[in-house]
Amino acid sequence: MSELLVDLKAFLQSSPTPYHAVKAMAKRLDVAGYQYLDEADSWALSEGGRYYTVRNGSSIIAWCLPKAKSVIESGFRMVGAHTDSPCLKVKPQPELHKHDYQQLGVEVYGGVLLNPWFDRDLSMAGRVSYLDVDRRRKQALVNFQKPVAVLPSLAIHLDRDANTSRTINAQTHLPVILAQGAHAGDFKSILSQQLIKEGVADVAEILDYEISLYDTQEPSIVGLADEFIASARLDNLLSCFMGLNALLNADSDEGVLLVCNDHEEVGSMSAAGAQGPMLSQVIERLVPAVEDRVRMLNRSMLISADNAHGVHPNFSDKHDANHGPLLNAGPVIKINANQRYASNSETSGLFKDLAQQVGVPVQSFVVRSDMGCGSTIGPITAAELGVKTLDIGVPQFAMHSIRELAGVQDVDSLIKVLEAFYKEKYV
Repeated sequence: MSELLVDLKAFLQSSPTPYHAVKAMAKRLDVAGYQYLDEADSWALSEGGRYYTVRNGSSIIAWCLPKAKSVIESGFRMVGAHTDSPCLKVKPQPELHKHDYQQLGVEVYGGVLLNPWFDRDLSMAGRVSYLDVDRRRKQALVNFQKPVAVLPSLAIHLDRDANTSRTINAQTHLPVILAQGAHAGDFKSILSQQLIKEGVADVAEILDYEISLYDTQEPSIVGLADEFIASARLDNLLSCFMGLNALLNADSDEGVLLVCNDHEEVGSMSAAGAQGPMLSQVIERLVPAVEDRVRMLNRSMLISADNAHGVHPNFSDKHDANHGPLLNAGPVIKINANQRYASNSETSGLFKDLAQQVGVPVQSFVVRSDMGCGSTIGPITAAELGVKTLDIGVPQFAMHSIRELAGVQDVDSLIKVLEAFYKEKYV
């Protein structure tokens, strides 16, 4: 297994929530010499400087200023992705007790493919707000790591139509089993005990939490020839990983930037989402004058990286016959006439040219004309900034399932193209 895939598996395993993903990315940026900037502080920037900032603990922007010219003349080569994935989140008052079983009520986050969540070894992770022993408000990340919950299927003997017409009621069918009997205690006590186990010794009172369930099965390289990677949260931590690797690998003289936003799966409308002001506020701080900023953005471009639907051999009729991307056949340009994707001929032409230069094949995806089309942060960011934008991604299967599948060759291929994009002089 290549060092890249070992690194990818470790990143995915260490990132069960957006908070953990941003922490893992920030750690890599620190090692690479990037300077953390708190949004609440005044920023002093230098030519060729490398920086990053974080909002809400779940969105991150990293950038390098150009080395021998102003950022106004250079513009930014930007890559965007998102840190969140569809999942089940624990409710604020989750405790349920039925027939001697202690359960947790959950809320569905995003467009979850629900059936695969049954009969999995589930753990919990997220962020906790608490008071310490001196009554100071603090926050900490928590990750149980081991399996602590399960959502058993109803036996087919009790539901003879399970394979033909079973539907899932999110309110009544999804509460997970956490324990038998009442010995586990209330959920805040469980969180407090886990924080202490993880070395957070000053917890006096849990104020609130954002906790997600996740599958404990580790990422795997599968296939007779090790062609595929199977993992949770490939949509869209895979794009975060590829964008970050390209940023760290590219020794560019131009302005380069990576933005990974939270909340894409629920519409991006939040302070930390792509429809929020985070990216525009960072750019305004880098280039305060309006005319200079408009000039800079005119010399900039954003590549929105979010996985694409590979053509499934068992369901090929769900694709336009001429636009069915194959796994391990190269990154996919995503196109939609109604601007659900922000690609146009100018931005896709640049991407195809860069791909040719580094020897990477390119595919295209257009949804069937009789089906609806999803969207990405691409059109949102393009509208917010007025910047040229392209929507791309690597093809995958089982999007929004608890376990997804992508091609290992596509990971290396897209990193190469993104590196070339970061180095490109004219966009």
